[in-house]
Amino acid sequence: MRAMDRFLSPPRRWAGAVAGLLLWAEAGLGQGALPPAYSPPAKVTVADVTVEGNSSTPSQRILGHVKTRVGNELSRDAVSEDVRRVTEAGLVANVSVRTVPVAGHPDQVKVVFVVAERAGKIQDIVYNGAKHLKPDELNTLTGLKKGAPLIPWQNQEACRRISEKYWEQGRPFAQVDLVEGKNPADTRVVFQITEGPKVRIKDIDFTGNAFVSKGVLATHIHSSRKVLGLFGGKFNRTLVELDASGLEEYYKSYGFHDVKVRPEVRRDGDDDVTVVFHLHEGPQYRVAGRPQITGAGKELSNELVNALPRLAPGATYSQATVDGDIGRIKEYYGLTGRDVRVRTEVFHPDDKQGFCQVQYVVEERPPARVGEVKIIGNDVTQEHVIRRQLEGIEPGQILQFPALRVAERNLARLNIFEATPEKHPTVEVLDREGDSEYKDVLVRVDETRTGSLLFGVGVNSDAGLSGSIVFNERNFDITRFPTSFDDFMSGRAFRGAGQELRVEAVPGTVAQRYSAMFREPFLFDSPYSLTVGGYYYTRRYDEYDESRLGARIGLGRKLNDKWTANVNARVENVSISNVPFFAPSDFQSVLGDNFQVGLSAGVTRDTRDSFLRPTEGSQLTLSAEQILGDHNFPIFSADYNQYFTTYQRNDNSGRHVLAYHGNVSWAGANTPVYERFYAGGFRSMRGFQYRGISPDVNGFKTGGDFMLQNSLEYQIPILANEHLFAVAFVDSATVERRLALKDYRVSAGFGFRFVVPMLGPVPIALDFGFPISKTDADKTQVFSFWLGFFH
Repeated sequence: MRAMDRFLSPPRRWAGAVAGLLLWAEAGLGQGALPPAYSPPAKVTVADVTVEGNSSTPSQRILGHVKTRVGNELSRDAVSEDVRRVTEAGLVANVSVRTVPVAGHPDQVKVVFVVAERAGKIQDIVYNGAKHLKPDELNTLTGLKKGAPLIPWQNQEACRRISEKYWEQGRPFAQVDLVEGKNPADTRVVFQITEGPKVRIKDIDFTGNAFVSKGVLATHIHSSRKVLGLFGGKFNRTLVELDASGLEEYYKSYGFHDVKVRPEVRRDGDDDVTVVFHLHEGPQYRVAGRPQITGAGKELSNELVNALPRLAPGATYSQATVDGDIGRIKEYYGLTGRDVRVRTEVFHPDDKQGFCQVQYVVEERPPARVGEVKIIGNDVTQEHVIRRQLEGIEPGQILQFPALRVAERNLARLNIFEATPEKHPTVEVLDREGDSEYKDVLVRVDETRTGSLLFGVGVNSDAGLSGSIVFNERNFDITRFPTSFDDFMSGRAFRGAGQELRVEAVPGTVAQRYSAMFREPFLFDSPYSLTVGGYYYTRRYDEYDESRLGARIGLGRKLNDKWTANVNARVENVSISNVPFFAPSDFQSVLGDNFQVGLSAGVTRDTRDSFLRPTEGSQLTLSAEQILGDHNFPIFSADYNQYFTTYQRNDNSGRHVLAYHGNVSWAGANTPVYERFYAGGFRSMRGFQYRGISPDVNGFKTGGDFMLQNSLEYQIPILANEHLFAVAFVDSATVERRLALKDYRVSAGFGFRFVVPMLGPVPIALDFGFPISKTDADKTQVFSFWLGFFH
């Protein structure tokens, strides 16, 4: 039995409350169970009668309606009648009763009438001292309105909201006091506001950190210092507190389970503060023994399940590894249609200081099958475009839960739906906890803007200055002709099939390019892709001018998660002009128009961990092409890139990367000069001009039928946020008229990569290359610049 803390509830629940009272049996005992030998007293008497919760109504006025008196025997009916009389008198809004045992007197209790006073009406709202927030803004913020009930606790909450709003504006010393509105009898709500100065963060510092540098820690907070003493750096007290919590979570993910982070704000003049995060890292825990899995083995082999974790004994605790283990356990069960919940429990054994024991707790559910697949959110995109990404999620199939996450990634990669952490495609099971064998699946997408018209200006050391006008539609539908003017206005015309259309015009001082490309990524809903396009291209070289007018068609197939294959055909006319009369016959023989058809096939194996800046993995591309027409010749090429991480910070960031690039290409003896190989330039061999390496005839670069290139580049991040890199490289290459290795060139140098967030994730590359081995006919160039990391 429990002590009676609440004797009576509000009047509308009198009967239930009174019936629940255990008057004399519990009044003298308080909390806890009755002793075995205890017998309740014959009667319980009232030792005192008091009132709580009243501020504007005198206690005596309330007690004047109460018949329960000191010395009387406690009566359930009498107390119930007292509550009714007080309520009907209209003195308060709410009444409840509790009894308090008298220490040392098991037969006596104190009776307390707990009241809630009736609120008055708000007749006026005053914000004294508010200069940077208007009354309408403040009323919206507080939710207060004239004529509404005056509730003191809501007014106190309004004070907090106003203070937080000023803190968000960068006024950490703002203070808001409630002058009137504390008592239910008040008729006005008056706030006294001291806004204080608008403060910026002059500096951010960290103390006590040994795990990683201050610069790395700065990348894990959202607060920032002002730039050049003028811009940014708005101080937000709430954000600083969230930063401290975020730093603790960051440390805990690497095994610092006892970490504490205390933020300190130091006044630095009238309008500046310095924020200091004081860290107590504590020990970095290691894993004691192999992680255990409990709850497994009911349906599947316990030994197999326990073989899944990769968190190794003796290794430092890693949340990323733990999350990976959980994912593998879920995937293992999910492949058989079993939905499981997996939670992590971390213990710290007393006999092993600095070690922790990790346990995965599995909750199994019976196998399930796919019921109905429902799709919502696709206003323009055709449903089959979405369904073809739901591989393994079809009605009647075993519900493989890992396929849900794969489907989400596939939908995000289409780049036609919102794909941010806050809003992205989701594939979820409805009624996940239900007993039905068939589970409906809901696919939710949010369409995003897929068309763009971009204007830009570019420059690089190989192609000079150029402008660009690019129209791109990633959710094109070549068959969706408009049926009304509204189709154009609503953006439904020629949209919805997941196809891509790209049209670009790139005029320039040295080269020009005009092209149109259409791509169907899933031809007839098959795993094959179709690409067709046309182009017109001109380029001015030292020896001649070249223009190409042609068309391409390609068929691709993704073989698995690593390999892709493709076949392509091109039909083009290559026009060569402005050839000096004294140029070698290699140029004279192709003067004018040259018609050709190229048939090619290729395969690519890609295991890189990133497209923009790979740090692990490799990419291999093999291709072969046969050219027919005015000139008949074959072209073979092999291109290989490999990436190694040689060093990284304790938190796996700041990776030093050694990158290797190799290329070998060969063409037939009848290859015309405009299809031969040349080396030199940023993406070929730095330290030499674009096409500056080639067989030479009387000062004319005639190109070669064989080319071999090798490059090593070492990348080191300079800034903790990885927006600036230093690189060192060694490039080497040869271009020969026939298959041979005679004049092998070597260059070395250094450079920088700048990532400018407002210009996108691709860095600006600046390199300085210095030839070590070259021929007299080679054309050198120390400085080169481009966009990108490495090939």
